[in-house]
Amino acid sequence: MNQTSAVPPSDFASLPLSPALLQGVAALGYERMTPIQAQGLPAILDGRDLIAQAPTGSGKTAAFGLGLLQRLDPGLGRTQALVLCPTRELADQVGRQLRKLAYAIANLKVSVLCGGMPLGPQLASLEHAPHIVVGTPGRIQELLRKQALRLDGVSVLVLDEADRMLDMGFEEPIREIVGKTPRTRQSLLFSATFPEPIRALAAKMLRDPVEVTVEGGEAQPQVEQHFYEVEPAKKTPLLAALLLEFRPESCVVFCNMRRDTEEVVGSLNHYGFAALALHGDMEQRDRDEVLVRFANRSCSVLVASDVAARGLDVQDLAAVVNYELPTDPDVYVHRIGRTGRAGRGGVALSLCAPREVARAQALEERQGRPLRWERANPLGGKPPQVPQAPMATLRIDAGRTDKLRPGDVLGALTGDAGLKADQVGKIDVFPTRSYVAVARAQAAQALARLREGKIKGRKFRVHRL
Repeated sequence: MNQTSAVPPSDFASLPLSPALLQGVAALGYERMTPIQAQGLPAILDGRDLIAQAPTGSGKTAAFGLGLLQRLDPGLGRTQALVLCPTRELADQVGRQLRKLAYAIANLKVSVLCGGMPLGPQLASLEHAPHIVVGTPGRIQELLRKQALRLDGVSVLVLDEADRMLDMGFEEPIREIVGKTPRTRQSLLFSATFPEPIRALAAKMLRDPVEVTVEGGEAQPQVEQHFYEVEPAKKTPLLAALLLEFRPESCVVFCNMRRDTEEVVGSLNHYGFAALALHGDMEQRDRDEVLVRFANRSCSVLVASDVAARGLDVQDLAAVVNYELPTDPDVYVHRIGRTGRAGRGGVALSLCAPREVARAQALEERQGRPLRWERANPLGGKPPQVPQAPMATLRIDAGRTDKLRPGDVLGALTGDAGLKADQVGKIDVFPTRSYVAVARAQAAQALARLREGKIKGRKFRVHRL
């Protein structure tokens, strides 16, 4: 593999990008390239294969997005680029960003094809081949086997967060999918960590790739790291005590095992916290609701497995908790990199049972400095006052298929329901359901008024989650 060595450019205008793509860059407000873009884009635009180690939030989607869009010919009615992602949430994010980057390119079709969604509409969307397909390996494999999707015209293949796809057992589908693409394709592999299975996959898939490594270093000095040794039985009471001490407005608690997420949530709810679980065994609609409630501040603690948390897009995450230390130090770095972004402060709290001490030592070696060990007392009983999430979520049983828009929901709440605009938070509209965050103190009033009144001249069922 070739390591990049030349001083990379920092201005998008210095790259051989089409005027239409430079319009997309400007429309998104991008001014200077992030390190992954500066180091990776010249090689990508030169047609080279690339293997890149980059954390979440590094700007990698724009890096591979600009590269594949530059090579597309909208006049060719065939699929020319394929992006594989581990989760539907990440695929949706990638699809949205690609559409934004390509807004000045006429007649470009991007299809997001993921499991957990009805197959029929996806089959119908493939009657006219999309130029770009973004999807999860299982659903792409299924569509290939039904001969509904053809990849023989693919010129760029992207594996985004490849380590998580392998963790989720997608290696066999990935190999089958890759086998359906031309050998002459350009391959771009992005991964937060580089375990041996990733390197083995890269060796088989990529041709003389350029290798780029971008540490999450810029954000890490902003993150205060605290470590606590605790017996396993005392972990949840200690977690509750630390949440009361640090009082983060939003917090993700990472568990290594799916079953632990539900147990931790049950205990935190008993203490009075607004906590929700996120793991891979959940139905897609339930996952969507959990992500909506966490992002709109009506849930303050999200307890998640690593795989489920991929694609989580939450701004200003105040704290990350390692309920159990991961076995791979790179996973720890990736977890805590979700807080303390954009120059803001963040906190990382790690609970370490005696059997996890070897993992802590490996982490200390990885960081090259001593860990900060502290003492704290677990809760002895139910606390009298627990901070409540500032918002509450109302679900409206109507969405895009009912021609409902965020402005219609906002108008109903600030009109008949009598709320002020600053008492209404994030509004998310899905095909058949919509979610709106309202200030917790006004939630009962808003619910009653919406049930009594109408939205866009029609009555819909409304529930409080």
